[in-house]
Amino acid sequence: MLDRYWFGNVDRISPEAPVPVVHVQRTEERLGGAANVACNIAGLGARASLICVIGHDEPGDRLVELLAQSNVQAFAERDTSISTIIKLRVIARQQQLLRADFEESPTKEILLAGLARFDSLLADASVVLLSDYAKGGLTHVSSMIAKARARGKHVLIDPKGSDWDRYSGASLITPNRAELREVIGSWSSEDVLAQRVTQLRSSLKIDALLLTRSEEGMTLFTDANPIHVPAAARDVFDVSGAGDTVIGTVAAMLGAGLSLTNAVVHANSAAGIVVGKVGTAPIAYEELFPR
Repeated sequence: MLDRYWFGNVDRISPEAPVPVVHVQRTEERLGGAANVACNIAGLGARASLICVIGHDEPGDRLVELLAQSNVQAFAERDTSISTIIKLRVIARQQQLLRADFEESPTKEILLAGLARFDSLLADASVVLLSDYAKGGLTHVSSMIAKARARGKHVLIDPKGSDWDRYSGASLITPNRAELREVIGSWSSEDVLAQRVTQLRSSLKIDALLLTRSEEGMTLFTDANPIHVPAAARDVFDVSGAGDTVIGTVAAMLGAGLSLTNAVVHANSAAGIVVGKVGTAPIAYEELFPR
């Protein structure tokens, strides 16, 4: 996805409708979706290869340029029948006023080409990260997980929707509170939460679940006792892309040989940094590990 930002000032209300008029003074383009995840990984000094589906259009060309600038090795399947996904955000006084999405579903032929590309790159990867945005790009996610686990790879999932059966067999899944609630229902206590997560992990054969809890930090559920990591105390401007930073940081740390627990601690710190920025913005090594 290509994230486009229009920054401006609001000084009056439109005479045509009771809505603010934004005088746009600056525009920016940033990597969004799985591209932002890959950008976070590369920003931490790891090698990131991205398989993605984009259109044969100007936004697609711009995505490829931004990925190259971010040191992400892009393997883009270009689909002539669709337009590249764009999320346009209008921002004034560091507040998002409007988001407009432009998107279409990719063709089956392009998805099969992406699966073949996945097969060709798998041997060289230490960690496989599958970011699901329910846009059609992960139609073959179950096959990808099975192939990666058969080769002994870490498989990390950023989930979407309530059907998690397709994620069965993954190493780690990283839902936020709303996403987890959609699958296991509401919980009345931490004990009930832990019990339901244990049942979920068992039924899906998932090694671990990392619940991101916004201002409450995050909790890691494994076969051992849950580990809670409090949120870093700082001003929050925008949570856009925070989940991308979390899973990207965990992937980079696991690839570097750290334990899952240590990877989660670093991911929590990284999330605390990026929510202090406006819009989707990746973490840099120097921010997470200042000298």
